[in-house]
Amino acid sequence: MKQYKQFRSLIIADFEAAEWPHPPHKHNHYELIYTRQGTGTHYINGNAIPYVNGNIFLIGPDEEHYFEIDSPTQFVFIKFTDVYIHHASSGSSYGLRHLEYLIKSKETHLSAFQLNNADQHSADAIIQVILSLKQDTLSNEQLIWLQVLTLAALLQRNMPELKATLHRSRDMQALFCYLHKHIYTPYKLRSLVMASHFNTTPDYIGPYFKRNTGITLRNYIGNYRKSLIRQRMESGNYSLKQIAAEFGLTDESHVSKIMS
Repeated sequence: MKQYKQFRSLIIADFEAAEWPHPPHKHNHYELIYTRQGTGTHYINGNAIPYVNGNIFLIGPDEEHYFEIDSPTQFVFIKFTDVYIHHASSGSSYGLRHLEYLIKSKETHLSAFQLNNADQHSADAIIQVILSLKQDTLSNEQLIWLQVLTLAALLQRNMPELKATLHRSRDMQALFCYLHKHIYTPYKLRSLVMASHFNTTPDYIGPYFKRNTGITLRNYIGNYRKSLIRQRMESGNYSLKQIAAEFGLTDESHVSKIMS
């Protein structure tokens, strides 16, 4: 299996192709892929997903993918690394939340985003702004990144709702997505609130999570929150006060206690 390696933090590429030029491959970075025009099929981890004009895909590291093109397709690729996510001066921790959630939710990697008409128009405009800045990516890197974060916010609100049903109330993927989405809102991570969302009881949801993951729900939430806080601290772009406010913590001492 071919694996592409990217060492630059952010790369923008746009091109038209009648035949897909790459073999099935993986890579060490993330890709937001926009099909400006054309039709075909995108294969992600063996899943065949038809695409049309205006579809957007998110691919993570080590995910195998390739395209089969039916009609000539204009592609826009926004390729970025973990280093950029956690060390760039993004200027928007709110936008970063949306991107982190999309990245953590594997459901988003196995389908094309279905945007409503208004958001599709906005996404088209954002992509056009990014393309207008690509000729000097180095100088415009922060401006491009802000557009990426705005696009992430649009994508998140167009995800299928993770509503509890009798079938999905016990679905681990939905549970992980819920945890990642609400990691910044401690109230929504209480067992009583989560149990209500997933149509079950507080006494059931914790043991169910432990049985399927080998780790307690409390420890998973703590470890995930800790990893996000560590990334904020290592970037040097956030004060302890800002981190506390972002994660709904009492004060800076609470942040220090979590990290100790």
